[in-house]
Amino acid sequence: MRKPLALFAAAALLAACAPSNVTRTGEQAPIYPDYTDITIPANIAPLNFKLKGSATRTILCVDGRKFRSSRGGKLRFNEKAWRALMAESEGKTLEIKLLARGKDGWREFAPFTWTVSADKIDPYLTYRLIEPDYEAYNNIVLQQRCIENFRTDDFSDNRVIGNKCMNCHTYANQDPATSMFYVRGPGGGAILNMDGKLQKLSIKGEDMISGSVYFGFSPSARYIVFSANKIIPGYHAQSIRRMEVFDTRSDLYVADMKEHRFIRSSAISDPEMLETFPAFSPDGRYIYYCKAPQIDTVTLENIETQKYSLCRVAFDESTGRIGDKVETIYDAYSEGKSVCHPRVSPDGRFVCISIADYGTFPLWHREADLLMINLETGERIPMTAANSDGSESYHSWSSNSRWLVFASKRDDGVYGKPYFCHVGEDGTCSKSFVLPQKHTEYYDNLLKSFNAPELGKGPLPFTSFDVKEILDSEPTPFN
Repeated sequence: MRKPLALFAAAALLAACAPSNVTRTGEQAPIYPDYTDITIPANIAPLNFKLKGSATRTILCVDGRKFRSSRGGKLRFNEKAWRALMAESEGKTLEIKLLARGKDGWREFAPFTWTVSADKIDPYLTYRLIEPDYEAYNNIVLQQRCIENFRTDDFSDNRVIGNKCMNCHTYANQDPATSMFYVRGPGGGAILNMDGKLQKLSIKGEDMISGSVYFGFSPSARYIVFSANKIIPGYHAQSIRRMEVFDTRSDLYVADMKEHRFIRSSAISDPEMLETFPAFSPDGRYIYYCKAPQIDTVTLENIETQKYSLCRVAFDESTGRIGDKVETIYDAYSEGKSVCHPRVSPDGRFVCISIADYGTFPLWHREADLLMINLETGERIPMTAANSDGSESYHSWSSNSRWLVFASKRDDGVYGKPYFCHVGEDGTCSKSFVLPQKHTEYYDNLLKSFNAPELGKGPLPFTSFDVKEILDSEPTPFN
């Protein structure tokens, strides 16, 4: 009779989700990933996590009722049940309680919350999966992940395309029908995706110091603005920053993707200035970019003097004309800071930037944080809840301007992972959380970084084998 009674007692315990013999610790639950007190989109995949320690059984309760239990400390949710919970919880804040049974009996940790936002996030994420080493590249993959579930697909793999290096993928307007990335080295080029039909382009003028490096699409996708950079790597002997990548020269140009011609302006190709990281505003009226005074000879000894400010110049998408007047939006140089990666929200109200002490390579700068600027008022909005004591960089927006994704090295200082935060109507951000994974030990076992994550509204219509085929063709030149 003891076994049935024990089963009955356990069932009562789970139903009540508050056993009488539990010890309430008042401590925050030691879970990884940290999914405590966060705002999440209703269409996110299950937030699977593990409870650190030696629990023999774990129970998760939602608003006082048991939602999931497991043997040990790993919580993996049934996807169907999770979707039902998210659907019924849109616009609500859920109270989450964790109970764990160990050798000393049951413990209940301090409750935390999940605020389920009705603001949906774009369902796809692209990124470059790469080892965070800097002597050589190996096994680089461009992947897309459906963040509503756990499906992952490669769309360019360097083992398929001839062991070539690939740069990161960028959408036009978060639209999978138009996007581009670069394949470097012999036979490479800019791989343009237009409605699933791939083209190989050679975006380089004879008088340019390099081909296209960093770029962004105009709203119509007829134009891209790009930087041509002469880049030098440098390696610290003893530093948590490890590596610097800095410009010795850099200029901006616009490429007409329809007529395959370059549009030039001395306003953004000033020989006394370094211009880089360009991006169009969503209405096509401005080009935002980073600018710094040219240094005669850049070395690791004087790299800390290289500081970029946020600027913009007018652009007329109907004519392709670049304006003559450069406007400084944030004079970071005068404050001893440096701006990287300006990205304007699709509604045109905010620009998000990375701020570091110097340079344009924040990946190994632990002080690198995100900062929001209200373009209507000029107000700078700290993103304290989203930032950490690790590097934050390479951010991008969801198409509704309510979510940001960015690469963060906060967990171990080495491996970058995609973190998300909700952006309110006033530009303030919620606490950020890492991309959920099916297996709770996924990040412990992965020895690669997620580089330059980008949100998209749907799956890409091509594969690594399509990329391999187009690489065998001759590139379309620009003039």
